[in-house]
Amino acid sequence: MQNGQAILERPKRNLWRIIGWGGAAALVMLPAVAMQFTSEVNWTPGDFGFAAMLLGAFGLGVELAVRKSPDRFYRAGAAFALLSAFLVVWANGAVGMIGNEDNPINLLFLGVILIALIGSLVSRFGKEGMALTMFTAAAAQASVATIFGILGSDFRGGVFSVVLASLWVLSGALFRASRG
Repeated sequence: MQNGQAILERPKRNLWRIIGWGGAAALVMLPAVAMQFTSEVNWTPGDFGFAAMLLGAFGLGVELAVRKSPDRFYRAGAAFALLSAFLVVWANGAVGMIGNEDNPINLLFLGVILIALIGSLVSRFGKEGMALTMFTAAAAQASVATIFGILGSDFRGGVFSVVLASLWVLSGALFRASRG
């Protein structure tokens, strides 16, 4: 009966992969469709490559999290961490979080992603280490937002960054709640 159960579960898992990767491909191609109808959207091949790389990295991260742990809290924690990193890179690449995309202060937000990446590797993706890492990333995100955004000249960027810090905190709380 276990073989029969495995056969039933396999197509379900493949369906989620098809939906996920198909959705990522559709998102990358959406601007190409929009460019046919409006001059407001004007992507270069580099833009498409960057979007594909960013969504591909997100998808690979989700795949790794699913393989690492069957625990839903762990997977959700990983998904929110990946979403946070995705949004940091996307916002900085598109318009910049503090000022515009050319503001060198925005490079500090890449440090937040490095904290998350290095902490994840050092902890070997263990739930306690991941929780601590995500809380540390949240603190770094909020610190940059507070110092350069809210207290500085860009309140909008500071508030957006605090929202991202909240996503890092949520990720840490989900890792902490997981069973590994």
